[in-house]
Amino acid sequence: MGYSVPVLFLIFNRPDFTDMVFEAIAEIKPQYLYIAADGPRPDKPDDIELCAKTRSVIERINWNCEVKTLLRDKNLGCRSAVSEAISWFFENVSEGVILEDDCLPDQTFFPFCAELLEEYRFDNKVMSISGSNLLPEGWKKNTQSYHWAHGGIWGWATWKRAWELYDIEMKSWPEQKTKAKIKTQLGTPEWYNSYYGMLESSFNKSLNTWDIQWFYSILINNGMAINPSVNLVKNIGYGNGTHTHSADDAIAGLSLNAMNFPLIHPKKMLLDIDYLKQVYTHLNKRYKSSILNKALRLLKIK
Repeated sequence: MGYSVPVLFLIFNRPDFTDMVFEAIAEIKPQYLYIAADGPRPDKPDDIELCAKTRSVIERINWNCEVKTLLRDKNLGCRSAVSEAISWFFENVSEGVILEDDCLPDQTFFPFCAELLEEYRFDNKVMSISGSNLLPEGWKKNTQSYHWAHGGIWGWATWKRAWELYDIEMKSWPEQKTKAKIKTQLGTPEWYNSYYGMLESSFNKSLNTWDIQWFYSILINNGMAINPSVNLVKNIGYGNGTHTHSADDAIAGLSLNAMNFPLIHPKKMLLDIDYLKQVYTHLNKRYKSSILNKALRLLKIK
């Protein structure tokens, strides 16, 4: 028997990356595989061939599984293509794993997601399970297998019950009480300020994305997300992605690691401020962000 958790594979026009991630998926032989593909862009003639070549990966499914596809004729763009594909996925399943074409998972990512999907299946506070840990190898670790945070969508898993709370329009964002709630959830005004521009740009649609709205949906619903203690998914699309332009980004060179089992659960279900401090410290060292500097000073980190 193969992997019993349904898997959604999101693809577009990058056949080389798609092949790499598909090989990782094929290794666990999911019993239920959903593949969604955005269509070629009208102003990019090369997309026609690239999209066709990328979609040919479907022909390589050679194990016994149920396959469903959502193959777009026209290009919807990142915001609509991804969010609508995830909604389509959860019209068919109650929980599942989601991988984009540039998110290469370690094999232990799959049992990690499976175990935690079951563990927190009926806990409405838990909304997402990420495969990403943005800290480099060598950072000081404790013994637990994961940390409580707010998000992470480079290889992740969730439940239909959580995705039903997704609000792509961010309808309540203009309200001051919503902004105050998000500021409280993030912990410090400085962290809120660092995210404000992305939240505002997602609301007014000047940023063509879907994931900030998911982050927003977690925050306004008092939710939490799981981040693994080691990085289980490597983003291989830096320098060739919609929102990952620089191969020199602070998190572009993260290594791929394996999770140890059995999992060691955190003692308390509380936001892991110490872990988040370390993440912000690492990113601040690379980006030299003045906003993050203020946040770290407030948190008394040097």
